[in-house]
Order: sequence, then C-alpha cells, then structure tokens
Amino acid sequence: MDHLATIVVHHKERRSKCTLEPLRGRPEFAFIDFRPESRIDADGHVVLSVDAPVLTLADAGRPLLLLDATWRLLPALHRGLEGRFVTRSLPAQLVTAYPRRSRLEPDPEAGLASVEALYAALVRLGHRDDSLLDDYRWREAFLDRCRAAGII
Repeated sequence: MDHLATIVVHHKERRSKCTLEPLRGRPEFAFIDFRPESRIDADGHVVLSVDAPVLTLADAGRPLLLLDATWRLLPALHRGLEGRFVTRSLPAQLVTAYPRRSRLEPDPEAGLASVEALYAALVRLGHRDDSLLDDYRWREAFLDRCRAAGII
C-alpha cells in the first residue's frame, strides 16, 4: 500500500469548508474528485460508514477509503463504488467537536467531520498522527473527545 487512505470528495463539496483540504498534497493520501458519472475502484478497501461493524486493528491490512460529502450527497458516492469492499464504523461513543448547523435535515448522531473520521480511523488502524488535526479549528476539543471515548 503506497498511501494510508484514499479520500473521495464529491465535486459539490465546498473546498473552503472541507476539513480535509489542508491534507491535499500529503503523500500518504490520494484524493479523488467525484462526479456523478465517476466509478471508484473500492475493491479490497475498508469504507467508513455510520451503520457498519466497528473498525478494529484486524482491518489494518486493507486500504482505507473515506467518502467526503454532505450527508445529503453521500448516497451518490456510495453508488459510485465498485468491487468487493467492507464497511466499518467508528465507535458510537466518539462524538464530533464540529458545530453542526444543517438547515435541511439533521446529521446522524454518529456523524463526524471528515478530518475527525480520518484521524480516528487511522488511529484505530495503528497510524496515530496528530498533525492531521493541525489546521482543524476544533482540534483540542476533538482530541479530548477521543480520549473520553478511549480512541487515544
């Protein structure tokens, strides 16, 4: 595996608000910009999903694939995945530090900001790197929540 995670970003995601944007260009991440006609080879990957079994160190041998979109656009990204992959979630006791303000529909209780999900997933897979949160405004609050949830 030549990178830790592939990050699929919906083309309608506002880059100025994207919590993963500061990580573009880092060699351990591959970014793919998704359009409705896109097909993503997810074969053999672990795909994060809120309604799946919890991610464990046993999943460490598979590459991580993170879907980055608003909750409303997320199903389109799922439909673009091809191949045999497994879905995994993060522990339910881990709660986002990101202040939510959705006017259209409520976000799932287990939902995290994308950089939070990436950080927590990589920690669970044995790759802790606190620098992933260097540009995240709610870094300290999220690290406190990771400690409280037993993630770190």
